[in-house]
Amino acid sequence: MAELGLQDTHGILDRPWVRPDRTSAGLGWEQLYLSSQRELPYREAFDGAPSHLLILHLDGPVTVGRGRRGLTAARRIPPGGLFLHPADTELDVELGGRLDTVHVYLADEALQTAAGEGRPVRLVEEFGVTDQLLEQLVRALEGVVRDRSPGARTYADQLGVMIAGQLARHHSTRRPVPPAARTRRGLTERQFDAVRELLDARLADPLPLADLAAAANLSVSQFARSFKARTGLPPHRYLMRLRVERAARLLRTTTVPISEVAARCGFSHQEHLTRVLRAQLDTTPGALRRGA
Repeated sequence: MAELGLQDTHGILDRPWVRPDRTSAGLGWEQLYLSSQRELPYREAFDGAPSHLLILHLDGPVTVGRGRRGLTAARRIPPGGLFLHPADTELDVELGGRLDTVHVYLADEALQTAAGEGRPVRLVEEFGVTDQLLEQLVRALEGVVRDRSPGARTYADQLGVMIAGQLARHHSTRRPVPPAARTRRGLTERQFDAVRELLDARLADPLPLADLAAAANLSVSQFARSFKARTGLPPHRYLMRLRVERAARLLRTTTVPISEVAARCGFSHQEHLTRVLRAQLDTTPGALRRGA
């Protein structure tokens, strides 16, 4: 599957009034595209895009007008305000002042997968709403782009699944499912064994969540729920635990250079390994090597 990119957006990010900071280009994300930037005041109309659009306002307040085939509403949006726009829908927008934003574009396949079986759902147009969970997820995803760690691929995919799930549950035409009606089945022994084998074999590699889901013969959203039900951890945290365990074992039992240990265990560099070991084990690679 091709990487989701600028060509899948409305074109807002390609305009001269946008001052880009960072994007997910080159990270290989097939169903997500993220960009953070400073936007200058403008007014323009855009054709529909094949992906859904989620904009998080990082500062403000700022006045924004929007509509379809002409501006029909204007609001003063505070920091943390969200702008949701469905795929294949025209957009007229006017930005009344300078604004720092994060744009997340989501493939419709991800939204439909998160919605589950049944009739297709459609993202609801929303303007200036707040959703603390969505804000946290978008900020976390922007952090992945900022760090550009290849080993964070599973984490980025997990964030994408969570964003799609939150949109499907609370910002779509689908009626919410009562908590009592949801089932949480863990992976079977055979499924877990297949996933664990893949985790062990590709511990040092960027590991898409879709590859783990395929090993269990589940959709990405089904896999994420079933994996956590089985292990008590989301896939990216379980993977990080395995990486830490292997790195600690190599440091204690071999003389492999610390930089090579980091590379073998999926860390971006030696400093990344050191940071994670401090956070999770309250120690350093050197201390583990010395047996301290």
